[in-house]
Amino acid sequence: MRKKLSSFRIIIAGFLAVILLGTLLLMLPVSCRSRSWTSFDTALFTSTSAVCVTGLVVRDTASYWSAFGQAVILILIQIGGLGIVSVTAFIAMVSGRKISLMQRSMLQESISAHHVGGIVRMTGFIFRSAFLLEGIGAVAMLPVFCRRMGAAGIWPAVFHSVSAFCNAGFDVMGTATGEFSSLSSFSGTVGIVVPVCLLIVIGGIGFLTWDDIAVHRFHLKKYRMQSKVILATTLVLLLIPALLLFFRDFSSLPLKERICLSVFHAVTPRTAGFSMTDLAEMTSGGRGMMIVLMLIGGSPGSTAGGMKTTTLAVLAATSLAVFRRRKNPRMFGRRIEENTVRNAVALLTTYLFLAFAAAFIISAADGLPISTCLFETASAIGTVGLSLGITPALSLLPRLVLIVLMFFGRVGGLTVMFAALSHFGGDAAQYPVEKINVG
Repeated sequence: MRKKLSSFRIIIAGFLAVILLGTLLLMLPVSCRSRSWTSFDTALFTSTSAVCVTGLVVRDTASYWSAFGQAVILILIQIGGLGIVSVTAFIAMVSGRKISLMQRSMLQESISAHHVGGIVRMTGFIFRSAFLLEGIGAVAMLPVFCRRMGAAGIWPAVFHSVSAFCNAGFDVMGTATGEFSSLSSFSGTVGIVVPVCLLIVIGGIGFLTWDDIAVHRFHLKKYRMQSKVILATTLVLLLIPALLLFFRDFSSLPLKERICLSVFHAVTPRTAGFSMTDLAEMTSGGRGMMIVLMLIGGSPGSTAGGMKTTTLAVLAATSLAVFRRRKNPRMFGRRIEENTVRNAVALLTTYLFLAFAAAFIISAADGLPISTCLFETASAIGTVGLSLGITPALSLLPRLVLIVLMFFGRVGGLTVMFAALSHFGGDAAQYPVEKINVG
């Protein structure tokens, strides 16, 4: 058990080390367009957002950071998206070094694999697939960017492909379409909407699901139960929000743009953070739905953050089991372990508490509406990056709160809690049972 908990701490230490290195690099004058030193808090916020693949920014990426600074941010996004431990292991594999048992154990935790066996093969598959998909995404978007920007469009195509696949939400359109404009100038452009949405979804369904698809193709019955749950939950979480947005928030737009925006904004709250419209002008129902989607996030062992789709599925199955007076929840002909249910309940409680508590702190510190603050805190802890525009104007304390939330959301709630509370150990004794009524 100690070894397992030790791996949690190593993962956290790895993320902290990369964030600190990124902060130091972004502070350098060469990272800024004006060739001036960047303040520590601004560099720290940006580095944390990049490594935690969030996308919340206090400075517009394109207009503030130089080419070097943008390259640093992109590298941090790639490392954060694929995972610190995975990147370290991949470098060791490329250099011909042997992967130790401890490193294999940490890889298992990092990508949420069920077994240590085959973990090295899985790591190689992940990196080959990631680079291939990012390359395809960049090529797919290249015609649109080059048609608008000429040869200078190559960099945005590469940057947005990596950012989308890693579910980061960073953009470099600030100098072309205005600061903090994200992808708003492409609201009806199929050549951007489709590749970005596909990259976000593929990056967010998890590495184990990739493996099932690669090995078993369309034989769904052979998939792991987790992959079936992820695919089914993802489909529901895409279709329902898209239909609601289509018939409500974007009902006044032309059909093509209406479809593009509805699909895009059903996908992007799943921890990607790109935007094609002014979110502050959406209905309160639309923003509320986005808060829920941001908290849910992507899937285990993916480039996405949040509570995860499997957590939602387990909670839903548990509720159904209670209503039907079943002893255990079931999904796809399999029984869910009691420990999994407990973890899901703990994650839901923790995420809701942190999101609301952080929103109250930010509201009290800067005098902002609690609903607006909740949108930002849900975006941070879900590592999404969508914003109602208040993040750049926040004072130091709210920025620090968002930094903590972004880190918590990317590293993982259970990882942080196991690492922080490991010294308390397990149950030392069995206490007497007494009933308590709920509901």
